[in-house]
Amino acid sequence: MKAKKQSGFTLIELMIVVAIIAIIASIAIPKLMSARLAANESAAISTLRSIASAQAQIQSSAAIDSDADGGGEYAYFGELSGSDPMRVSAAGAPAAGAAVDVLSPAMLSNAFGDVDANGVVNRSGYAFALFLPDATAAGVTAGIAEAAGGGADATNFPDPDNNEILWSCYAWPLDYQKTGNRVFFINQEGDLLQMNNRLATPYDGAAGGPAFDAAHATAGDMASALGINGVAAQDGGTWTAVQ
Repeated sequence: MKAKKQSGFTLIELMIVVAIIAIIASIAIPKLMSARLAANESAAISTLRSIASAQAQIQSSAAIDSDADGGGEYAYFGELSGSDPMRVSAAGAPAAGAAVDVLSPAMLSNAFGDVDANGVVNRSGYAFALFLPDATAAGVTAGIAEAAGGGADATNFPDPDNNEILWSCYAWPLDYQKTGNRVFFINQEGDLLQMNNRLATPYDGAAGGPAFDAAHATAGDMASALGINGVAAQDGGTWTAVQ
């Protein structure tokens, strides 16, 4: 009689297959993570450019003119996305808008209306925060973050005059070294900067982002020069132009 042919794998063969799979995984997984990280960083740069375009549009349209002087002002995510009413003028002073003051059509997608408790929007592994200027005091102009949930905080509106000429936005990883490494910055001049985030305490997570003056040369002043080309930035990082 002929012996029955054995089916399936022997233990040794299974061990070899498992070892091969482990080797392939050890090579493939880091490459996949690296590709995802690079894609997130590229998306963050693209998003910042879109934000800059939206800011230019809303300022030139004078959709927000909270001191009624004819000069258009910059906006927060909630306003740009049509999720929150824009600021209006009440006897020449900034005031909260009503439902009729929602931007239509919106200049950013409604995803930017999802502003968290930190005043931050989360997209593709990155956190984004917008800063608009306060009134200048003692020669410096502080930045005001977006209110929790989106839009302007009625207890601390941006200064109308400074808000006609200044805004800035930062983007940083929601999970450092996993969803991204670099930190990015853009402002009203279209200056798009990057920083490698190799700080003692890297920017990480929605609540762990840069202060408004992080990329600037002068403490507490978002109207000051940027900390680039050999000029020290306030956060101690080395900021360079994105090519």
